[in-house]
Amino acid sequence: MINRFNRLGKFLLGPASTWKPDTHLRSALRTARNLLTLLLLVVIVAVPLDLEQQAVFSAICLAVTLVLRRYANRATILAMMVLSTIASLRYMYWRVTDSLGFETTLEFVLGYGLVLAELYALLVLLLGYVQTAWPLKRKPLLLPRDSSEWPTVDVLIPTYNEPLDIVKLTAFAAQMMDWPQDKLKIYVLDDGRRPEFREFCERAGLGYIVRDNNFHAKAGNLNHALTQTSGEYIATFDADHVPTRSFLQVGMGWFLKDPKLALLQTPHYFFSPDPFEKNLDTFRTVPNEGELFYGLVQDGNDLWNATFFCGSCAIIKRAPLEEVGGIAVETVTEDAHTALKLNRVGYNTAYLALPQAAGLATESLSGHIGQRMRWARGMAQIFRIDNPLMGKGLALGQRLCYFNAMLHFFYGLPRLVFLTAPLAYLFFGAHVFQASAMMILAYALPHILLASITTSTTQGRFRHSFWNEVYETVLAWYIMPPVLVSMINPKLGKFNVTAKGGVIDRSYFDWKMATPYIVVLLINLCGAAVGIGKLLLGLEVSITTLLINLAWTFYNIIICSAAVAVAAESRQVRSEPRVFAHLPATVTLADGQRIACMTKDFSQRGVGLELPEGVQVPRGELVEVSLYRDQHEAQFPAKVVFSQGDSLGLHYEHLAIEQQRELVRMTFSRADTWAVNWGRSSVDTPLRALAEVSGIGWRGIRLLSIASANEVLRRLGQSFTTLTRSRNT
Repeated sequence: MINRFNRLGKFLLGPASTWKPDTHLRSALRTARNLLTLLLLVVIVAVPLDLEQQAVFSAICLAVTLVLRRYANRATILAMMVLSTIASLRYMYWRVTDSLGFETTLEFVLGYGLVLAELYALLVLLLGYVQTAWPLKRKPLLLPRDSSEWPTVDVLIPTYNEPLDIVKLTAFAAQMMDWPQDKLKIYVLDDGRRPEFREFCERAGLGYIVRDNNFHAKAGNLNHALTQTSGEYIATFDADHVPTRSFLQVGMGWFLKDPKLALLQTPHYFFSPDPFEKNLDTFRTVPNEGELFYGLVQDGNDLWNATFFCGSCAIIKRAPLEEVGGIAVETVTEDAHTALKLNRVGYNTAYLALPQAAGLATESLSGHIGQRMRWARGMAQIFRIDNPLMGKGLALGQRLCYFNAMLHFFYGLPRLVFLTAPLAYLFFGAHVFQASAMMILAYALPHILLASITTSTTQGRFRHSFWNEVYETVLAWYIMPPVLVSMINPKLGKFNVTAKGGVIDRSYFDWKMATPYIVVLLINLCGAAVGIGKLLLGLEVSITTLLINLAWTFYNIIICSAAVAVAAESRQVRSEPRVFAHLPATVTLADGQRIACMTKDFSQRGVGLELPEGVQVPRGELVEVSLYRDQHEAQFPAKVVFSQGDSLGLHYEHLAIEQQRELVRMTFSRADTWAVNWGRSSVDTPLRALAEVSGIGWRGIRLLSIASANEVLRRLGQSFTTLTRSRNT
């Protein structure tokens, strides 16, 4: 048929015509196919079904999804996404057409509030499916054999208030990167203007750049450094992000292949636990909050040429960056905004899902929340002043990826709605659904179950089920105000530096941070008590409706109590967290005896060793410890500070600059140290995850009870002391 169309076109228009019937016909066929697909989807979503028919339809969709999950691959996951989309759209269509006939003002306000929250959640779900439909899984490209063809690189390490020991580690690791030394320059950008930093850089052979102001915070610091440097490419690392030796060799190949590539981002991997992992004791067992973004979302963005710049662990081509005016300064999320600007003018961005640097996570819950508040404010600012849905230069996929990233930080208010919605019925008898309980189950259950199963299958290695709701519950109260304020006036708010490398010298319960979700937990507990009371008293209510709202409330209690558990800050006495790794080592005693052993963990200041059975080294003895990399051995003087059984703790003694640099080369600069744990968490199963979160929730209630009792005793003690003093006076 196409050949006949070709001949007809040549006969009518002549052989020199620019008419391309093959292209036009294929385009027309694609358009027709897409229209037919859309029409079929509309019919499936909107076709009315009675209760029995909807139940059968839902059961078939659920059965097919469970079968597809057993054979999970990219094609079956796409099929699961389609089934989940159909179930969710059918639910929402039914929701807005058959369940909104409210009878009272209270029902009207609460009911429409819930619908808006559900519409937000549905939009985020569908955009997430688009964003992660087909992760690109980009691999490193080899560089030319002749290193003289490799480009020049400036490594920029911005710092403001981080301790020198943290910056030292990053700077030494940057110096150890495998790159021709005449093509690599390392610069510490000290916005704190500290003399000890200048002295260290001079002794270590590092560039040192300062400016006479702190305008635009980190973005301004980097932009000033651009005027003082000249490398063809820039590698940026936060002061606490330690690059591996292979960082540049692994990432640079894509720039040489794609002349339009302006940015290559790598994951932010953390060798210390964040407050959730530390306080809940889930480090390396449950994926942390950021692993989904770096493990799956960024890889999905890469398919759409919409990789975000994350401010650190990235390579940027200087010329495109200067073309867009340097690092963006209009918002406090200067990194993502910079990537958006690069994409707008036609440059490509890329993501390499291979950890090539590792850093420190935030230590305290308050610091973690402060960091997320800045991210939320910045994304709302971009949404207001440079909305990706508008303006020129972006493809549809790019617009959707950026839009979803910004929309994500608007979850504060919807999360509060979901945590309190069933209380309307339990306390006031208000129906936020104007439909029978069985119809609600027939439409809502397949929407919830298929979405849960599909996201679990897609995200299983990087996010366990239900944990997202714990994260959102903890943060919702705090990110909502800056997001709303930035939507009204995007110029309000300032850049706040995330503190790293601190200590928590005692365990305590953070009442200030926990107060909002303690309040919601108590309200839900009261709602559950009222519901159970109605059930036991046999009041004239719909039992099914009451049970649905009670089940929802008990689920909210689990999530809120798990959020409360996060506020119980665990003690952290080390300002430099240790990295757990098994590496070959040798201890040389004062008498020359050498003991082969393995490391258990290491830090800048010391190393933990596992000795052979029956071998002991007394505390206080001075030794030499050897670490190995390939065939290379490096020795470091150390003192035994801990000795018990087969465990030995050493503290390094008086290391010179060159020895400190070599120590970093043998430990933190090893890419295998980080890669071995990347994406290796247990695969998610929703029921097991629910059991884990429930256990955390019970722990939260127990910790809250203990903290409350201690607080009451403390206040009674203060009152008694005050009373005693007044009587004595």
